[in-house]
Amino acid sequence: MTDAALKNRTLFISGASRGIGLEIAKRAARDGANIVVAAKTADAHPKLPGTIFTAVAEIEEAGGNALAIQLDVRDDDAVVAAMAQAAEHFGGIDILVNNASAINLSSTDGVDMKRFDLMHQVNTRGTFLLSKAALPYLRKSDNGHILMLSPPLDMDAKWFAPHLAYTLAKFGMSMCVLGLAQELKKDGIAVNALWPRTAVATSAIKVFAGDAMLRASRTPAIMADAAYEIFCRKACDFTGKFTLDDEVLAEAGVTDFDKYRVDPTQALFLDLFVQEDRPFPQGSTLAAVK
Repeated sequence: MTDAALKNRTLFISGASRGIGLEIAKRAARDGANIVVAAKTADAHPKLPGTIFTAVAEIEEAGGNALAIQLDVRDDDAVVAAMAQAAEHFGGIDILVNNASAINLSSTDGVDMKRFDLMHQVNTRGTFLLSKAALPYLRKSDNGHILMLSPPLDMDAKWFAPHLAYTLAKFGMSMCVLGLAQELKKDGIAVNALWPRTAVATSAIKVFAGDAMLRASRTPAIMADAAYEIFCRKACDFTGKFTLDDEVLAEAGVTDFDKYRVDPTQALFLDLFVQEDRPFPQGSTLAAVK
């Protein structure tokens, strides 16, 4: 990896007005990357901070160039137009980050079909649509990447039984990784999945899960640093992988993971879809720092 490896590279990030998507954008911006902030939030949310315009300001302050596009990933024509606008504005697209996601952890009895449809339209269908629309531009890049923020594929029933609707929609994103990675090998486009080992301290966690969960989380910087490491790899050498954040960073030589803890005195909360026996890299643990 070289200094400023993403300088002048263009990233199209869905759902980048806040949270992990914005953190990934700002990490790339430190290299002087171009960021397309594609998200629905043009006006402030009543509970969650951040809009596509505040995100652009943060990205530019971090050293990048940014373009705000208000986008509903369920709208076919709007997605195709957004890709064309992004490519025209920055001269191409090198990296697509499928970050936009809808979540509802209700049981089958508890989830209504409107919410079921929303999760599938945003998570699985949105990921497929954005990837499809980005292909003409990614094929022109000399190191094209598609990254899904989606979990490892694990058919253990314990991931399905409590929240079947959400798991189906989220695993749909991961199945896009499985298929597209093989399909796009001939084009030299890498397709990978990245997932956090632990809960991540986004504003949504603070608002909807509370301070206890927040303190048991890692900061979004761990996902941003891991995504950055993936983007810096040669697409032809690293594709079809289902990675965890700390695994990617450990491979890059990181051994101090305590810096990512919100509260080092608290044990970390293992995220959904991560098996408890998945090995930890050196320096990474769920236990509190002593």
